[in-house]
Amino acid sequence: MNTKRAYRFLCFIISLFIQQALPAQKQVKPVPPLYSDKGKLVYSPDQLGNRIPDYSYCGYKASEQAIPTVAVKVVVPVKAGDATLRIQSALDYVASLPADANGFRGAVLLQKGSYEVFGQLRITASGVVLRGSGINATTIIGAGTGRLALIKITGTNEKVQVGQNDIKIIDPYVPVNATTFKVAIDFTGRDLLNTITIRRPSTQKWITTLGTDIFGGGISALGWKPGDRDLFFDRTITKIEGNIITIDAPLTTALDSTYGGGTVTFYNDKGRIANCGIENISLISSYDKTNLKDEDHRWNAINVENAKDCWVRQIKFQHFAGSAVSVLETSKRITVEDCISLSPVSEIGGQRRYTFLTTGQQTLFQRCYAENGYHDFAVGFCAPGPNAFVQCESILPYSFSGAIDSWVSGVLFDVVNVDGNALRFGNRGQDANGAGWSAANSLFWNCSAARIDCYKPPTAQNWAFGSWSQFAGDGYWNESNNSITPRSLYYAQLHERLNKNVDQQAQIMDQPTEASSSPSIEVAQELTKEALKPRILLKEWIAQASARNKIPTEFAGVKTIDQIGIQKPGVPVFAPALKIRSGVLVRGDQLLTGKRQNVQWWNGGVQGKDIQQAKAHITRFVPGRSGKGLTDNLPDVIAEMKATNTIGIEHNYGLWYDRRRDDHERIRRMDGEVWPPFYELPYARSGKETAWDGLSKYDLTKFNLFYWSRLKQFADLADQNGLLLVHQNYFQHNIIEAGAHYADFPWRTANNINNTGFVEPVNYAGDKRIFYAEQFYDISNPVRRELNKKYIRQCLNNFKDNNGVIQLIGEEFTGPTHFVKFWLDVIREWEKETGKHPIIGLSVTKDVQDSVLNIPAYAAIVDLIDIRYWHYQADGTAYAPKGGQNLAPRQHARLLKPKKTSFEQVYRAVKEYRTKFPDKAVVYSGDSYPEFGIAAFMAGGSLSVLPETIDAEIVKAAVGMKPVASTNANEYVLSNGKNSIIYNTVTGKIERR
Repeated sequence: MNTKRAYRFLCFIISLFIQQALPAQKQVKPVPPLYSDKGKLVYSPDQLGNRIPDYSYCGYKASEQAIPTVAVKVVVPVKAGDATLRIQSALDYVASLPADANGFRGAVLLQKGSYEVFGQLRITASGVVLRGSGINATTIIGAGTGRLALIKITGTNEKVQVGQNDIKIIDPYVPVNATTFKVAIDFTGRDLLNTITIRRPSTQKWITTLGTDIFGGGISALGWKPGDRDLFFDRTITKIEGNIITIDAPLTTALDSTYGGGTVTFYNDKGRIANCGIENISLISSYDKTNLKDEDHRWNAINVENAKDCWVRQIKFQHFAGSAVSVLETSKRITVEDCISLSPVSEIGGQRRYTFLTTGQQTLFQRCYAENGYHDFAVGFCAPGPNAFVQCESILPYSFSGAIDSWVSGVLFDVVNVDGNALRFGNRGQDANGAGWSAANSLFWNCSAARIDCYKPPTAQNWAFGSWSQFAGDGYWNESNNSITPRSLYYAQLHERLNKNVDQQAQIMDQPTEASSSPSIEVAQELTKEALKPRILLKEWIAQASARNKIPTEFAGVKTIDQIGIQKPGVPVFAPALKIRSGVLVRGDQLLTGKRQNVQWWNGGVQGKDIQQAKAHITRFVPGRSGKGLTDNLPDVIAEMKATNTIGIEHNYGLWYDRRRDDHERIRRMDGEVWPPFYELPYARSGKETAWDGLSKYDLTKFNLFYWSRLKQFADLADQNGLLLVHQNYFQHNIIEAGAHYADFPWRTANNINNTGFVEPVNYAGDKRIFYAEQFYDISNPVRRELNKKYIRQCLNNFKDNNGVIQLIGEEFTGPTHFVKFWLDVIREWEKETGKHPIIGLSVTKDVQDSVLNIPAYAAIVDLIDIRYWHYQADGTAYAPKGGQNLAPRQHARLLKPKKTSFEQVYRAVKEYRTKFPDKAVVYSGDSYPEFGIAAFMAGGSLSVLPETIDAEIVKAAVGMKPVASTNANEYVLSNGKNSIIYNTVTGKIERR
C-alpha cells in the first residue's frame, strides 16, 4: 500500500515539472455573435454565413417614416343609441374620396364622449383613418353579446400568382439575414412585378432533424407532416441583376438545399389595403358583470388583415376576451404603439387574452402594456419575420409571452418585461396542437421575466443578451443578470440602417445606468434621495404619449356625417315561406330538392390541410379568424350552397369543444389550454368551478349566445335565399360508444353546476365505453326533465320567426319511444302558448316512428317523416333496428349487418308513408340516399337529390302529384289526374306528359 502511495506522489511531482516546462497556453475567448464596439454594432456570422438578423425592418413603412397625421374629412357627433351605421357611413364616405399623392384619403373624427357600437366597424379601403378626440376623451363601447371584432382594418384576399410557378433558388445555402440570392432564371430584359413570395418548404428530412414528427408515446398524430410548416416570406424586389434578386427585408430562416432550399413566385395583390390607422381612442367591451369569465361579448378589439403599412396607436383597451390587437398572416409592416390593455374578461385558457398577437410579418409592437392577460406578447404559427416587441410590459399574466406556435422565425423581444411569468423560445412539443419548435433565429435583448427560456433548435439558433430572470435552455446567452448597451437593439439597428437619429421614434423611457455598487458619499446621498421617489412606470410613460406625440383633433369647417348623409341599411328580400303543400316541401310553387350537408362533429386544426378539407359549419369558432375551416362567413356558406345545389345544412352540436379531446382520452385536463377550432356547444359556461376541459363548468339553464345567434343568422339567410336548416336538437354520440364522447359532455355531472345526477366517477364499461343513453332519456328524474324541457323550448324559441327550419329530435337518434313523446309533448305545449307551428320532423327508428304515428295526438304534431335509421334492403326485407336498445346506429349495424337498398325499395319506403300520411312530407335520408334521389322523388318524396340536368319545370310540376301504378314495369309515374311525370329505369329518361 505504501508503495502505491509513493508511486502516485512521484507521478504528481513529475506532472508539476512538466506543466512548468511547457509554454503557457493563452486562453482564446470566443467572439460573441453580436457586440458593440465604440457604439457600432458588430456581427460575427457562423461558418455558414448566418448572423443575428437585422430586425429593424418592422412596422409602418419598415420604420423608415414616422406615422403621419392625416387630415380630418368628416366628424361623427355623439348621439344616443347604436352608432354603428353612423360611424360606418363616415368611414365609407372617406373611402369614396380620392387619395392624395401620399395615398391618404382622410380621417374620421369621433368627438368627446361615448359611442355604442352593436355591430362591427370596418375600414376596407386604403388611406382611411379612424381617430378619437383623446384616449381618455372618446370611447367606443362594443355593446351587445356578439363575438365580432369591434374594428377591422381589412382588405380582400385577392392575391394572384403571376407568371411561372415556383422558380427555384439555386444557391446551395442562403443564410439568415440574407437579402440576395440566385434563381434558376435570368430575368435580363424582362418586365416583372416586384412583389414576390419566397417559399421555404417543410420537408420530411427537416422535420426528422427537428424531431417534430413524433412528440411522445410513439404516436405521430400530432407530429409535423411535410408541407404543413412551409414558410412564406412576403417581399418586394429592390434590384434584379440577371438571375440575382435583392429584396427589401432579410430572410429570418436559412434556405438550405439539404432541406429543400426555396422557391420564388411573383404575385399581384390588389386586394390588400394600405395607409390606414386607428388612433387616439378608448375601446371597451361590454360584458355580463355577474360573470367575470363571460365570453358572450367582444373577443378582439382590432383585427388587421389583408393590409400593409397601417398603424394602431394611443389606444386603451378594456374587457376584451381575446386580443387587443391581432395582426393576421395576410398583413405586413404594421405598427402598434402606445397601447394599454386592462381587465380582460374571459375564461383562463387557450385562445383567450392573446393581447398583442401577430401571425404576420414585419410587425412592430412598441410601448405596449397589458395586465392579467395570457400570451400578452405573442407571435403565432410560422410567422416568417422579422417581428419585434420593443419596450413592452406584461403584469401578472396567466401564461408566457414569446413564440407560441410552430417555427416563428426572426422575432425580437427588446426591453420587454413580464412580471410574474415567462418569456419563451423553445420546443412546445405536443402543446398547441403539436407546435413543436416554436422559435428560430429570435432574440431577447435587455429583457426581464420570472423565467426566460432560450433553447437552440436544430438548424437554427436563439439568443439572449442582458437578461434578468431564472434561466433555462441551451441557446446563446450573454450578460445574464446584467444590462447591456445599447439599451434598445431595435433602434440601434434602425439607426445604423437609416444612418439618422431615431430617438423620436424610439422614445425609450429613461433608465439610469450610473453604477451604484461602490458610490461616493455624494452619489450615495443623491441616490438615497432618489429612492424616496417612485420611479416612472411604463404604463405611465405610455399614458404620456399624447403629450409627446400629439394627435390633432381640430375640425373647423369639416362637415359632420349628419350633414353629408347616413347610409340607409339594406332591406333583406325573403324567398317564399317554406311550407308543406300537398304533402311535399315547397317554397312558393317550387318543390324543394337538393343535397344536404352535415357539419363536422369533431377534429381538425386551423392550418393547412385542415382548413382546405373543412366542411362549412355554422357554430364553429376560431377566435379572431374567419373563413373556411375557421369561423365561417355565413354569407359565403350560403353562396357555396347555392353554387353546389345544396338545399340545406343539417346541424348538430359538437362531440366536444376542445381539440385536445380528439385523442379520445378520458382524462381530466390539467389546465384550460384548449385547442381550436371550437365546436361550440348550446350551453353557457357558468364562470364557476372547473370542468374536465379546464374551463369553467356549464350552466344548463343558460345558453351560449354565440351558438344560438349563429344558428339564427343562418336561418335568416336561408329564408332569404330559399334554403333550409335541418336542426338536430340532440346528439346521441355523446352518451354512447366511446367513453371519451362523454368526458367533456356538458350534461355530465362533473361538467355542470346543475346537479344532473349522473354517477361520478363515471362507470366506463370495460374501462373504455359508455352506455348512458338509458339514463339520459330517463325523464323521471325531475332535474333532468326540467333541463330537457327548457332546452327543447330554446330550440323552438330561437327560430320562432323563421319558416325554413326543420326540427328533428337528434343526430344518430336510436332512443326510446317515451323520450320522443316527451319531446313532442313539449313542442305541443309551446305551440299552444305561442301560436307558432314550426316544421317538426320524425327521424327515429322504424318501430318508434310507427308507434308515434299510430297515436293521432302525436301524429298531429308531426309534419315530416324522415326515413333515416332504417331501410328496405334490396331483397325486400327490412333493416330496422329497434329504438331504446342502448346501441348507436353503427353498433346496430355491426350486429345486424345491413344489406344495401335498391331503387325499388327506396321507392317502396317513401310511397308507403306518402300513401298512409298524404298530408305529411316524406324525406328519404337512409342508405345511399343521394344515389336514389329519383326513386324518392317519383314516390312523392321531398328534398330528393336530383340530377342537375333535370328540367326545372318537371320538378315544379311534381307539386300536387302522387305516385300511381304504371302498366309498364320499367316506368314509375307521378300524376295529378291530368298531367304526369314518367321515369324510365331502362333509359334513365324523365319526362312530363
